Amino acid sequence: MAKLYFRYGAMNSGKTTFLLQVAHNYEEKGLKILLFKPKVDVKGGDTVVSRLGISRKVDYLVDKDDKIMSYIDPTNIPDAILVDEAQFLKKEQIDELYFISKEYNVPVLAYGLRNDFSLNTFEGSSRLLALADTIEELKTICKCGKKATQNMRLLNDIPVFEGDSVLIDGTSDYIYEPVCGECYIRERKKYKNN
Repeated sequence: MAKLYFRYGAMNSGKTTFLLQVAHNYEEKGLKILLFKPKVDVKGGDTVVSRLGISRKVDYLVDKDDKIMSYIDPTNIPDAILVDEAQFLKKEQIDELYFISKEYNVPVLAYGLRNDFSLNTFEGSSRLLALADTIEELKTICKCGKKATQNMRLLNDIPVFEGDSVLIDGTSDYIYEPVCGECYIRERKKYKNN
């Protein structure tokens, strides 16, 4: 039976690069994939873009009220489904991906963040952590050299700990930096003391 995979990591851990490599591997073997991306992720428009500069057009941009099942043709089942920025999907959409993996025996590989810059779990990530058959962490490092586990939001190189949970990297003056838990807590304490 096929699995629902959740591959998560902090920013710059290579999630999109890995997704594009998996897409390449399937297609190189003549197998069909479907690539999904939540519509809220406006970075790259209808394209998945890796920080390394590689990209690929998505098959479907998924809006928050879309039914994932409406994109699946039961007479033409793909060999795999790949989802970039899966944290932005709704609980019901993750449930549909789980169902597809079991009902149609199609591996579903979802890539995304576990939590936001405030250490709150995204709705999609929370559901993936509950349902995924396999959960894998993709690793990157903090500027101090330790494993980065969090995403720090910065404005003009100054850490920010308030604001909307969803603010797409590269679409505003805010940027994100992967940091370890110790660096995150240290900067948060400084922020609260100012």
